[in-house]
Amino acid sequence: MTMTAAKPTATGVPGYTETVPCEPESARRARLLVSVALDTWGIGELAEVGTLIVSELISNAVSHTPCRVVRVVIRRETAEVIRIGVADNCRDTPEPGCPEGDSEGGRGLLLVESLSWRWGYDLHRWGKLVWAELRVPAAC
Repeated sequence: MTMTAAKPTATGVPGYTETVPCEPESARRARLLVSVALDTWGIGELAEVGTLIVSELISNAVSHTPCRVVRVVIRRETAEVIRIGVADNCRDTPEPGCPEGDSEGGRGLLLVESLSWRWGYDLHRWGKLVWAELRVPAAC
């Protein structure tokens, strides 16, 4: 399967997107895309949290959808807000888990919620986009 190269948006909100296989190994490529975008925008200090968020969103898509590919999206919504998302063609809505004790699963969206300013999802005819937003530090 061929992957498309990351593409900056030509008009509108600055952003980058890339389609990757819906498999655990794609988290590495997604983290790189987020890290490069944040560095390009001069806010590389958000890379650690941003890469963790995109890893969890990819993992959630891999675990809970039958999709063959997903689209990673990172956009600078405003000077103060970065949106990181993963789109797939499954319309099942994401729900934070309620893990018990030592359970290894069910914590991904809880982690996304704790790391982000806010998170959510947008349903579309073709599927959904699960996203998380980060606030840009005032000095940037």
